[in-house]
Amino acid sequence: MLLEDGIIHVGNTVLLKLPTGDTKSYRLEPNSTINLGKFGSFLADTLINHPYGLTYEVINKTINVIPPPAVEELEDTDATNELINDGQFVQPLTAAEIEALKQSGVHASEIIKKQIEMHANYSRKTEYSKDKYKKRKVAKYSKSFTTVQPTLFNVCEYWFTKDQTRILGIRIDTLSQMMNFGSVRPGGRYITVDDASGILVSAVLERLGGTGRLITICDVDSPPAYPVMTQMNFPSDLTASVLASLNWATADESYIPIVLSTEPASGSYGSEKHKTRLSKRKTASDALFGVREELFAGEFEGLFVASVYDPLSIIERLFPYLGGSASVVVYSPHLQVVSDLQATLRHDPQYLAPSVSESWLRRYQVLPGRTHPLMTTSGGGGYLLHTIKIYNDPSAEPVAAHRRSKTTSR
Repeated sequence: MLLEDGIIHVGNTVLLKLPTGDTKSYRLEPNSTINLGKFGSFLADTLINHPYGLTYEVINKTINVIPPPAVEELEDTDATNELINDGQFVQPLTAAEIEALKQSGVHASEIIKKQIEMHANYSRKTEYSKDKYKKRKVAKYSKSFTTVQPTLFNVCEYWFTKDQTRILGIRIDTLSQMMNFGSVRPGGRYITVDDASGILVSAVLERLGGTGRLITICDVDSPPAYPVMTQMNFPSDLTASVLASLNWATADESYIPIVLSTEPASGSYGSEKHKTRLSKRKTASDALFGVREELFAGEFEGLFVASVYDPLSIIERLFPYLGGSASVVVYSPHLQVVSDLQATLRHDPQYLAPSVSESWLRRYQVLPGRTHPLMTTSGGGGYLLHTIKIYNDPSAEPVAAHRRSKTTSR
């Protein structure tokens, strides 16, 4: 894995989970302030060199670590919620009185305790209802947060909840299926077409673990700025040695890139700054032609596509650069796109068993005595097409037949 040691460092992106269940993303810059709205603000430097996963309480722009709560198994009783009437007079503590307590500096736990004491029907609730009531009040009044390590799972969950369209609706279980279909492994060589904010690129990079090669094809001239990738805290030196990008023009063998001159027109450098600029230009030019040669040499082990463009045109364009038995995995949020692609590839002998699958996910609440599927879930995780490239060569012989012929000749 390319992830760091589980410690928060300067410049890292960190996910902060709030009591309401919402998650926010922040980049830790020196001497900056993180503002959590009604949950308070604090200096970002106070999180540096702390491990991920701790819960903090915000008090006067400072943070204190909160010990993790013990998981207690609730005992069921004969109490029932059937006859409880949660009207407006059940809780005599008004919003104005609660606000006055908060302004006076009373701790959130004391406010919650006071609400429980003054609740007319609290003692008649079941143990499960009491626990839910406490959690709702903690989410409402507690000024706390939990640091979450930006792993691929957590980052994908963050974007899927925040803005599904930015990642084309790719859910984490769908992403894991894509990686398994493509058999991504350390040291492998892969091509991606990622219009999903870099979620595919990040997934392949994490699987590669710093070894191998990944070429991504995009629309822009300069290396794409994938927002998902910037959250993953990948070490820049490792990603630079593994990841390279080309746009669709430079990925065409018939295209001749137009590059600026890397030599001084007068035969000598006008200044040291002029020399540095031309040196950088030459480095970029050499890198571009090197990546083009690497792509055109082919023999890549897999192609991953999550794009708004027609997937058939993408596959036909990049198919020559795939090796034998290379996997082709295409994602689309629409069934018609992959079903039409499947119907086309079935008539081409170069593609083995193109198949379409739909991912489905059911989440569970796992608590002592309260393990059950959640009542709400996402409608769908998109659709995948998976196929394998084979060589359409009638004269080719299987390995077993070749071995038999050699044995017979002896």
